[in-house]
Amino acid sequence: MRSRDRAWPSPLVLSFIAFVLLPIAIVAVYLFTIAADQYVSEFRFSLNSIDPPRLDPLSLLAGNVSHSPAGSESQIVVQYMTSRAVIDQLDAALDLHRMFSPPEADWWSRLPRPTSIEGLVQYWRGQVDPFYDPANGTVVVRVRAFTPAEALQLAQAIVAASEQLVNDLSTRARHDALRNGESEVTHAETRLKAVLGEIRAFRDREGLIDPAKTAEVSGTIAARLKDELVRANAELSTLKSYMQDDAPSVKVLKARIRSLEGQQRVVARDLTDRDPNRDDTLSRQLGSYEQLESERRFAEAAYQHALHGLDQARANADRQQVYIASFVPPSLPEEALYPRRWRSLAVVALIAFALWAIGGLAVQSIRDHF
Repeated sequence: MRSRDRAWPSPLVLSFIAFVLLPIAIVAVYLFTIAADQYVSEFRFSLNSIDPPRLDPLSLLAGNVSHSPAGSESQIVVQYMTSRAVIDQLDAALDLHRMFSPPEADWWSRLPRPTSIEGLVQYWRGQVDPFYDPANGTVVVRVRAFTPAEALQLAQAIVAASEQLVNDLSTRARHDALRNGESEVTHAETRLKAVLGEIRAFRDREGLIDPAKTAEVSGTIAARLKDELVRANAELSTLKSYMQDDAPSVKVLKARIRSLEGQQRVVARDLTDRDPNRDDTLSRQLGSYEQLESERRFAEAAYQHALHGLDQARANADRQQVYIASFVPPSLPEEALYPRRWRSLAVVALIAFALWAIGGLAVQSIRDHF
């Protein structure tokens, strides 16, 4: 009697087929027969500034030699490329829902329809990959689409949107600088007018045009009176040596000396006075006027500085501060780079084999303990 017993595969072989070969076969069928090709269009550019880069000690420690306004603008452009703003700008012209959900695309790689704007933004970040390299200041952007023409069209649209963003930022910065310059000029002009008004009120109130010149004249008069008084006293001493005190010449000279002394006291009292309640002395008037003059000089210097800043802002408003320099423009791809079939299949095979091996070791360990 012939035996009908058949040799069935061992559990180890069955598990290898179920957990290794079967996933590999499913993934291979998907990658090589179902997965749609995706084409990549790459472009590169840098943001240049007319302003020279500034040396930054912190950037020296980080390995960067200079710090330029174009560096921060480049980071803004990179963040803009992955934001909803660029999607809202391009969706009206390109119909991104149609572009990312063509009939020939498989369900795994295409954009689900219908989808929300948040879902579109998340899908967009998987299709558009911008990268900013701070070492050389360049931005590299890789754009994926299901046809070569759409990949090129999308890349060109992103370049145009980025240029418009940079132009808007530069225009806004120029307008802000011009507005700030005009505000500084207005503020400095108001301050200068106020100081000039205070000087005019001081002159009207005190009846003096220039207290410094008045003090100079008063000092000259006081010095002349002092010289005349010295000569008069000397002459009086000479007369007393051979005349009596009641002599007419002596009396006249004494009267003249008293007059000179009175004039000297009046001039001295007008120049300075120890009485703190008096505000009409020339010394206090001169102190108040010098303070006003000091404020006037500072106000005029600030006004001139503000005018210079406004002239610079107007000059800069006529030229673009930051601009895009595209040295690798978008090009039409010829070969699909995605999906990376053999690499993806190798990764799946490695993961499946690793999980199967770990599971087998775990089962064998449990059997050994029991």
